[in-house]
Amino acid sequence: MEIKKSSKLNNVRYDIRGPVTDLAYQMEQEGTPVVKLNTGNPAAFGFKPPDYSSILENELQLTAAYSSSKGLTEAREAIAAYESSKGIPNIKIDNVFTGNGVSELISISLNALLNDNDEILIPTPDYPLWTAAARLAGGKVVHYLCDESASWFPDMDDIKRKITPRTKAIVVISPNNPTGAVYPKEILEGICNLARQHNLLIFSDEIYDRMLMDDAKHIAISSLAPDLPVITMNGLSKSHQLCGFRCGWMVISGDLSNAGNYIEGINVLASMRLCANVNAQAIIPAALKDPHFVRNSLLPGGRLYEQREQAYVGLNSIPGISVVKSSAGLYLFPKLDNEQLNIHDDEKFVLDFLREKHVLLTHGGSYNWDKPDHFRLVYLPEKEVLADVIERLRDFLSNYRQS
Repeated sequence: MEIKKSSKLNNVRYDIRGPVTDLAYQMEQEGTPVVKLNTGNPAAFGFKPPDYSSILENELQLTAAYSSSKGLTEAREAIAAYESSKGIPNIKIDNVFTGNGVSELISISLNALLNDNDEILIPTPDYPLWTAAARLAGGKVVHYLCDESASWFPDMDDIKRKITPRTKAIVVISPNNPTGAVYPKEILEGICNLARQHNLLIFSDEIYDRMLMDDAKHIAISSLAPDLPVITMNGLSKSHQLCGFRCGWMVISGDLSNAGNYIEGINVLASMRLCANVNAQAIIPAALKDPHFVRNSLLPGGRLYEQREQAYVGLNSIPGISVVKSSAGLYLFPKLDNEQLNIHDDEKFVLDFLREKHVLLTHGGSYNWDKPDHFRLVYLPEKEVLADVIERLRDFLSNYRQS
């Protein structure tokens, strides 16, 4: 008898590490070097994380044991202090949870909330783990539009049209992955007002809140909503270049008078995985003493800033490509002019580019964007590598057409 995957996975995708990445791995195994621009993994591109070796050595006895399921007290106190500094009111340490990255906490919080066919509003384009985790939890994902012509800000009218009696929550990703948009106060206030009107739980993914460029200012949506239940997600993967530590957290804030049963569900799921990595938890207090570890890299003359400029200018110089400049994060989300380029399958486009030019990108469909006209590029490589990638893409598109 054939052993099949669970039917729960029928609509679950995570293409950032999907078929295109599988092909890149196969090519590497066969001896073909591949430039990997599919994941935001700073250490893989030579970015140096802080040195916490002395903390880990001195705390070996502590980190060798399980922590509480919510996390080390010292870590949660540091998290509460950091999130409070963003204007989030009345954070109680009992409502702070550490996790093996934000990814794990997304899964826990959605599984604790969603019954079969409960609806949840998630942006498009999105960080695809939100959509995958919501579907795995049994929820029905309803994607609301972020408008490229309006700096990739959420389309408030589209959100209003898509709220139904079955809508339980709305996900906000600001700073956004993959677009790099940082939402202004009026957009966030509008989302809060809709949440008030329709009794929605707000999930706020703020993992890039310390990765700001130019004059971008991040506002924690929970700071605008002391009367609403809000779950704020964050961590050290990007700001401290510690992806492999899997060091994330979530803070439940606002009016939780009707959320006790839901929080009980989160507690059950957090307890089932015993605890998050305790080594990662142990460094949180030291890391959050310098929350803006990468600030210099994000200023003019800094590595990330200059690489973004290199990629932005270069991509916009390629006929058939345009891109909105990102204000935060590690990514650009360029648009393909398909009237000019005649691309009708974005996954095929990135597969063909990988085969011919040995560069790994991710297609727009990976981010639940429903038109085959975008891709995401990671601008973590040095400027010389980015310049070479852009020339490879220019040459590829000069004669690439899909039948």
